[in-house]
Amino acid sequence: MPLLTGCVERRISITSEPTGALVWVNDVEVGRTPTEANFKHYGKYDVRLELDGYDTLQTVGDASTPWWDFPGPDLIAEAVPGAKSTIKWHFELSPALASTMPKDQFESGMIDRAHALRDQLGPAPAPQPDSVGIPASDGKADDSLKPADLPRDDSAGPDR
Repeated sequence: MPLLTGCVERRISITSEPTGALVWVNDVEVGRTPTEANFKHYGKYDVRLELDGYDTLQTVGDASTPWWDFPGPDLIAEAVPGAKSTIKWHFELSPALASTMPKDQFESGMIDRAHALRDQLGPAPAPQPDSVGIPASDGKADDSLKPADLPRDDSAGPDR
């Protein structure tokens, strides 16, 4: 008579509000919510959910080890045929700002936010003139700074 042994099937069940979000776990696409995926190791996983009209959610999912999967009890759990462990993750997606207001209002608000961010940086530095050929404080032109690909004024050559 064969000895029946099992192996715990480890699954992650992923749901979202609203449903239909495309899910990646550790940069591997696993489907649209609600969905389930197998996993081998307990721990933390990078999770990304995307849905049109909603902000992309990037977070961490925790697949914590259950008490019966620690050394000792795990020998019994692994021997039970058909044993299953399901971790449940649920995520709430936020509507994208662009989808919650009229286009004109969104664009106007975006411009206002950009101006506010620019103001936080302080005044922009004044543009600096190119130093080539700018008169020095003594009134003489500064000929020491010239682009390397231009011939110097005092050089002799066939192009003169």
